[in-house]
Amino acid sequence: MSADFSASARALSIELYRGAMAYLIPLNKAGGVHGRQVEITAYDDKYQPDLAIQNTLRLMKDDVFALFSYVGTPTMIRTLPLLRMRNLEHFLLFFPFTGADANRIPPYDKFTFNLRASYDQETKGLVDHFVAHHRKRIAVFYQADAYGRAGWAGVRKALASHGLEIAGEATYRRGSPYDQSYDPQVAIMERLKPDAVICVGTSPACAGFVRDMRDRGVDCPVATISFVGSDAMLRLLADGEQKSGKDYTSRLVGSQVVPSYQDTSLPIVREYREAMDRYRDAIMPPESLMYPNGKTPETEYAPLPYSFVSLEGYLNAKLFVAILERMGANAQRSDLTQAAMTMGDIDLGLGQKLSFGGATDRRQASDQVYYTVVQGGQFVPLQDGEWEAWLKR
Repeated sequence: MSADFSASARALSIELYRGAMAYLIPLNKAGGVHGRQVEITAYDDKYQPDLAIQNTLRLMKDDVFALFSYVGTPTMIRTLPLLRMRNLEHFLLFFPFTGADANRIPPYDKFTFNLRASYDQETKGLVDHFVAHHRKRIAVFYQADAYGRAGWAGVRKALASHGLEIAGEATYRRGSPYDQSYDPQVAIMERLKPDAVICVGTSPACAGFVRDMRDRGVDCPVATISFVGSDAMLRLLADGEQKSGKDYTSRLVGSQVVPSYQDTSLPIVREYREAMDRYRDAIMPPESLMYPNGKTPETEYAPLPYSFVSLEGYLNAKLFVAILERMGANAQRSDLTQAAMTMGDIDLGLGQKLSFGGATDRRQASDQVYYTVVQGGQFVPLQDGEWEAWLKR
């Protein structure tokens, strides 16, 4: 695993790792897979493509069984050519934390498997819901890199299907912190007067942007997509609300690619929550990953009890193990593709079937997108029939 454990996207990487470990620790205690332990070797890339390349080469030299749960579009895109160049060694990337198209289309689609829905699917859902309720002037706030452009392209495509165009846009630099001013970007939105803004960014930048939007009286609905890390963003905004006495969250909607971790009617959610509770102290990444220059109180990361991101990590690990179990006691890296593509339908407890292969050579297990809004200080599901009432608040 190569991910950002110490910089601007660390909340995502740490929670994704924690969720995966919450599944793997009890699995390994019970004997692993056909007597073999499943371990995560993780390296910090600080959300920087060059470091992700170095880490990937190092993992290949380590002769890992597979690459797993990479975090971020700009880092993943730069590592895909390595998989293609070394295809004879059968290295595959399973379940990256990104919805970008780069690994879903040729020439790199043969080297990756995705669990989550794509950014195109997330942005289409948001646009379709806004347009259906007469919110047609939609602007975009996005990270100025491959991730941001992937989301921007999804919004443009979705609007085009309605005969519309993006109303305007504002960008920010990757790695921008919460406590910087986003007034220049907000000034653009003041001029545009959009009916809604879709954000394609990380939690610090999106939280700072929402804060400054509300501080300047721009009160249109703001939507975020899954990569933002909704729970980490909400933590920042809730702290901001306490300090300012203002409302930063009531007009915030997020698209997710996993169900709500509050929905205990789902077997997977009950299983996940129990594991997160039981192994809370054992699932943190090594401190050398999170604090490479030494830990200080200002940089210490406070883990979330539950989150959409750690639930996705848990699902990633569970689905990967299901593939491993099909491979028998003498599993070989060269057999991974065949095992995944022929596993058939599997229900991890989500109430929906996941699968790869089929007539379309499918490499994405789920197309499901969920929507959430903030109530009572937490994200709760927003059903299709509830959008109109929410938008009128």
